[in-house]
Parts: sequence; structure tokens; C-alpha cells
Amino acid sequence: MPAHNEEELLSGAVHRVVEGLRAAGRRFEVLVVENGSIDKTAIIADRLEEELAEVRSLRYPGADYGRSLRAGFLAAGGATIVNFDVDYVDLGFLETATAIVEAPGGPALVVGSKRSAGATDNRSLPRRIVTWTFSTLLKVAFGLKVSDTHGMKALRREPLVPVVAACRLGTDLFDTEMVLRAERAGLGAAEVPVTVEELRPSRSPIAKRIPRTLTGLVRLRLVLWLDRH
Repeated sequence: MPAHNEEELLSGAVHRVVEGLRAAGRRFEVLVVENGSIDKTAIIADRLEEELAEVRSLRYPGADYGRSLRAGFLAAGGATIVNFDVDYVDLGFLETATAIVEAPGGPALVVGSKRSAGATDNRSLPRRIVTWTFSTLLKVAFGLKVSDTHGMKALRREPLVPVVAACRLGTDLFDTEMVLRAERAGLGAAEVPVTVEELRPSRSPIAKRIPRTLTGLVRLRLVLWLDRH
């Protein structure tokens, strides 16, 4: 669970996950990867580690969602990993998606999709348009098979370790690179429709995020091409 300036939501999100998984009788750990916060997020994460035996508080230097997500994956000890955003926790997705990745012969990762059949996206219209445009670009330019790459995912750790280790991009595009690399490696990717509600505004304005993402996609195209040659 990457956490950047999440002092208002972090404690509630972590308690919801811990209480839900305890009630389900699962063995688990929750890794909070604080990255570059200037509020009380780091203090709250450390307090949660002291309060809850299943919680580990980690640090990534600097505000970088993608690289903190990567650091959490590589630090995780379980055979199955689920990533949540602090403002986007869905234990129903966890149960459904982990059953898929843990099934014999199942895909190595399952994406919680905002765009697949049966999904409900209640975010603002501009954010929905950006998601549609981004997903369409990935499908046309990169051959992405699933309909989404951002947000919740369930991952089978062992086959994905070399994939994650090979990923070079951070910020907004780490998980996109990971999903594309997993598909190209033949590891399989599936998706589960989810319902999305906005609990807070996006951390970065759309006007700033669009050029950054387009530049990142050019870099991603080059990185994947170089890896093949």
C-alpha cells in the first residue's frame, strides 16, 4: 500500500484491511510504503506498525508511487501479493482475485478493471476520459490485452519477481510496464470488474499528468524495444 501524504485516510484503510483479513482467517502482512510525505503519514505508518502485528512500515526516499509499489512488491514475503491504494480498498476484489491467481494454471496477475464489462466508474468525467484515452493508447500502441493497468492488482510473486526487477519506469507507469511485460512473457493477465468511488482529488492535476504520461509512454516504448533487440 503506497502512501504519500495520506494522513487522513491511512489509518482507516489499514485497519479495514487488517480486520477484514483477520475475520477471513488468512495469514497475511500489510506493507505500508511511505514515500516523500510532508504531512504525518510516516508517523501514522510507524504507529500502525507498533499497534498491529501484521503491519510493516517501509520508506521509499522521495515521492514516487511506482517505485514505492515496486519496493513493496520486492519486500513482500507472501506467495500472493495484493496492492491497494490508500483511497481504494476492496476486500471483495482481494478474495476474488487471489482465488484466480492461486488456482492451478491461473494467470500470474489479476487487474481490478474500471473499464471491463460490469465495472462502475463513479469518478469525475475528466478522469474517466483520461483513463479511456490511456487504455486505448496502450491497446493500440502496445497491444495490451486487459482493459486497465492502474489500481488494485493481485499478483503471484514467484513468476513476477524477474518481471518486476526488469521494470525501469516509476511514477505513473510502473504498474503499466509490469502488466505489459507479464503479458509479453506469457505469464497471463486477467481482470475483475470493480466499482470506483472518489474519496479525495487526484494527487496530481490532470493538466500536469497528461504530458508526463505521454513522455513516459515514449520512454516505455523505447525501453521495451531495446529489451527485444
